[in-house]
Amino acid sequence: MNILKEILYKVAIESIKGSTDISINRIDFDSRKIEANDVFVAIRGTLSNGHDFIEIAIQNGAIAIICDSLPEDIKKGITYVEVRNTNSALALIAANFYDNPSKDLKLIGITGTNGKTTIASLLFQLFQKAGSKVGLLSTVKIVVNTTDYKATHTTPDSITINHYLKEMVDAGVEYCFMEVSSHGVHQKRTEGLQFVGGIFTNLSHDHLDYHPTFAEYRDVKKSFFDSMPKSAFVLTNIDDKNGQVMLQNTVAKKVTYALKTYANYNAQILENQLSGLLLKINGNEVWTKLIGTFNAYNLLAIYGTAVELGMESLEALRLISNLESVSGRFQFIVSKLNITAIVDYAHTPDALENVLNTINDIRTKNEQLITVIGCGGNRDTSKRPVMGEIATSLSDKAILTSDNPRNENPDDIINEMEKGVAPQNFKKLLTITDRKQAITTACQLAQANDIILIAGKGHENYQEIKGQRYHFDDMETVKEILEKINK
Repeated sequence: MNILKEILYKVAIESIKGSTDISINRIDFDSRKIEANDVFVAIRGTLSNGHDFIEIAIQNGAIAIICDSLPEDIKKGITYVEVRNTNSALALIAANFYDNPSKDLKLIGITGTNGKTTIASLLFQLFQKAGSKVGLLSTVKIVVNTTDYKATHTTPDSITINHYLKEMVDAGVEYCFMEVSSHGVHQKRTEGLQFVGGIFTNLSHDHLDYHPTFAEYRDVKKSFFDSMPKSAFVLTNIDDKNGQVMLQNTVAKKVTYALKTYANYNAQILENQLSGLLLKINGNEVWTKLIGTFNAYNLLAIYGTAVELGMESLEALRLISNLESVSGRFQFIVSKLNITAIVDYAHTPDALENVLNTINDIRTKNEQLITVIGCGGNRDTSKRPVMGEIATSLSDKAILTSDNPRNENPDDIINEMEKGVAPQNFKKLLTITDRKQAITTACQLAQANDIILIAGKGHENYQEIKGQRYHFDDMETVKEILEKINK
């Protein structure tokens, strides 16, 4: 049993009503999940305010309430702890409740617009191949050594993070690689965690539905590195114009990587083919199964991190040469008719441009490049015309379709994407709302040696429509269609 006063360690408390010398069962911020002797933390969310559910939490058995403003009705026998910020309090309480598991791990956080999942997943793979026990907290999945769990958010809530970190400690895990989203940092989900290193990948147009300005989005990312301790390292991509910004106020060891500028970790692309990349990293050549300039950056970040964590450089290169691509990240199949279908998570303008430029660098131009792309509903609307413009200008044909429309009309989203298409590119454009039909049409249009890119959803195996998730897997769908066409 945990004692309330012990899990309040380091929390900025404004006032207390009642006793903190009480045994508590669990902590939660969802009043519906509260049971006898639980602590309810009232979080102010974007859609609802936890302070409105304090009464329900008490009815369900809450013995203590953590809030940033005390309710008018103070119930006898209930402890009320008024704090400065409930998001911050939740993070610190969760860490204390699970005995601060991050202190017993080598925890690395990866942040940036693109590349987080690839870098986290490949670092997990690399250290596992090196014989270490490893943990992963990513968009795709959560892994505790050899046990996989389903992920629901890029950066989970503080209770979930600390729960799995504690499982990792109990399983003897040494290293954990964790994606850190701007939402996660802004909502204090990573507060109270002890990182030994942080990686900055790049910064481009994304999440402006959540952050009011690009400057705030950048500064939230930067605050993650500002909070790093002196004992940690920060590895930043200085080819990105914001790479140096991330280092400005950190006291951690500053380390850099780049393809175009001088850095601690440098790489040159010697060969870039559909079969892989030949790189020269800090003077040593390495062949990898991954493809494209964006993956050269990812691999360089992985190499730099491995070396900073004490791995011998040639051993790191040997392991890099054996890495397999991540699900839904430039994942491709080749049909019997020699049609290449690529599935990629690219859902930002920068990521889509990177993937299309990679394909255009590799291809001979004697074949067609057909792109199938949509944009998510209830998300940053300003990127939609930009995505439409990139898809049509860098492809021979582009089919605009539905992604995860959520609570929006998919046709409205497609119309907004269409607004960015230049007049000379309209002849390349098709709009097909049904995603399966759009992929089918791309496969029917494709001839021998052509390339189909299906972008936006990657590893996701669902479509989210009007609050419901329906099974839909881009790779599964395109495989099935190409097999039928090939018969």
